Amino acid sequence: MIAPSTFSIVAYDPEVQAWGVAVASKFPAVGAVVPWVRAGAGAVATQAHANTSFGPRGLDLMAEGRSAEAALQALLSADESRLVRQIGLVDAQGRPATFTGQGCLDWAGGLTGGHFAAQGNILVGPHVVEAMSDAFEQSEGDLAGRLLAALQAGDAAGGDRRGRQSAAIYVARAGGGYAGFNDRWIDFRVDDATDPVPELVKLVALHRLYFGESPPEERLPIEGSVASTLQKLMAGQGLYGGPTDGRYDERTKKALFEFIGNENFEDRVDLEGGMIDGPVLEFLTQKFRDQG
Repeated sequence: MIAPSTFSIVAYDPEVQAWGVAVASKFPAVGAVVPWVRAGAGAVATQAHANTSFGPRGLDLMAEGRSAEAALQALLSADESRLVRQIGLVDAQGRPATFTGQGCLDWAGGLTGGHFAAQGNILVGPHVVEAMSDAFEQSEGDLAGRLLAALQAGDAAGGDRRGRQSAAIYVARAGGGYAGFNDRWIDFRVDDATDPVPELVKLVALHRLYFGESPPEERLPIEGSVASTLQKLMAGQGLYGGPTDGRYDERTKKALFEFIGNENFEDRVDLEGGMIDGPVLEFLTQKFRDQG
């Protein structure tokens, strides 16, 4: 059996009640094996000779109210191959736990800190998880950004000593999924790439662009130069045939409805209120400038 030699971090954000895992490895599609997350329960990273049942079972145990440490001990006690397992957990309250079996290949180990556990196996050295821990503790922003900062730090420190192949991030919070129907807030994978961590960072940046929310100072009224810019962009796509006079009239509004739908920015444009988020306008302007 090929083991997913891996470095990962599991963590909790008490401010927004979110749990997440970020992971990278010289192993294909590591995101299909290691990360398991459930809002209100916790997060699990199962790796080395990964026992994938640790994911759902660990989440069930923590959802019942067990601490990360108690869930960890329950999982290990029932596993005859625990000496070749590695696992990190945070529970519903953000209490961390990590375990590295004696049979895991060097370098292998983990660290815990405030609301997180970082661990890895077949690494270039202990400084990988140390760098991840430092980066997580020192970074600011939302949980996804802090997890990525830790993953980038581990990658820069050398990561998996066999090389690079895949990376993933999975963050859950209640109602965080698309349209609020589930808890899958951020769920991205780079399954096979020569340098997967930067590609993962790009995917999360796209998620922020499409599904983020601008502060009031970044929201622009669709009038004057903003409306004119959109009219020109839409004309270039064959969606608008009127004057580029900067007026947000019904013709412009109708074309903008189709244009924004084509570009999947419905969450960042208020057609009725006549507002668009500044980063979206900047992105669209650059995109069609590059294409034209």
